[in-house]
Amino acid sequence: MKDAIIQAFEESAKVKVAFVRDNVDKIVEVVQLIAQAFREGKKVLLFGNGGSATDASHIAAEFVNRFLMERPPLPAIALNTDVAVLTSISNDYDYTQVFSKQLSALGHEGDVVIAISTSGNSPNVIKALDVAKKNGMKTVVLTGGTGGKLANTADYTFIVKTKHTPRIQETHITLGHTICQMVDEELFGNHHK
Repeated sequence: MKDAIIQAFEESAKVKVAFVRDNVDKIVEVVQLIAQAFREGKKVLLFGNGGSATDASHIAAEFVNRFLMERPPLPAIALNTDVAVLTSISNDYDYTQVFSKQLSALGHEGDVVIAISTSGNSPNVIKALDVAKKNGMKTVVLTGGTGGKLANTADYTFIVKTKHTPRIQETHITLGHTICQMVDEELFGNHHK
């Protein structure tokens, strides 16, 4: 059992290091995109299903509350948190519209959308990206494996190149934390230890 535990941690670290080496320049661009959106009074809208839903909520919380440094709250909304909205759209229309209808209602031109799907094939995420693009929002996709149907649909796509869902999700949350930290530093300077 100990060997399996060590192997899980080593695999996670290996996947993350390979990912950041492939994507560091793109991460810088997305940090600058988000920082500029916040400067202009725009917001970040995040969403996903299952574990990716909690990742979306987690990253939104880091922006709205704080990450490491004390700073003003930043406008971020996870679209997977309102049970009444999710269930009414699913009931009256279709589950594939749970994020697209919310983006139509809450998103504006210049907002940044962060769509998370480990497979890259979630129909509700794909439909929401279509709405985001039609309405002039900037789009960022976090996915895995080969990227699935979402591989080339966004302004910025991050693909964790493994089929192992836990490793994909661990990399996504590390990416989310890193983006939060770098956005804070872009906007408010390096005031924390």
